[in-house]
Amino acid sequence: MTPTTPQLPNATVHSFSQLLSSTRRGARLARLLAVGELHAWGLSPTVIDRAEQIVAELAANAAVHGRVRGRSFRLVLGLDVTAGTLRVAVSDARGDRFPAPATTVRPEEAESGRGLLLVAALADRWDTEPYPPSGKTVWAEVDVVRPGRPPTKGR
Repeated sequence: MTPTTPQLPNATVHSFSQLLSSTRRGARLARLLAVGELHAWGLSPTVIDRAEQIVAELAANAAVHGRVRGRSFRLVLGLDVTAGTLRVAVSDARGDRFPAPATTVRPEEAESGRGLLLVAALADRWDTEPYPPSGKTVWAEVDVVRPGRPPTKGR
């Protein structure tokens, strides 16, 4: 009897992580890198479009509102094929400034403040959490439709 090496099933989890400068240029690069990675993972154009907008908003918020001089922000993408979930997480150094709830009403003439409303509309779930030692992470999840299985909905 010869021992055999156990074979793992096809990868059901993909991940991507990148530190980026806390600038508008870094936010733009986050969006471009995310789209490239999601295409490589073979996701549907609908999921990629939703995720692209989510990354753009979260990265812009990290660069504008979560910026600490000399500190970067982190973009993390995670795809769990088995669970059918794509997670976008952006961590910045400003743990003292958590975003206002997306339901907060903003004056119509305000030039900013609608980004998280867009994230809430595009994501199936989103929230914030501390990012030790002194930062925060804003994450959003998109349910990925798998063949023969309807998407799940919920918060």
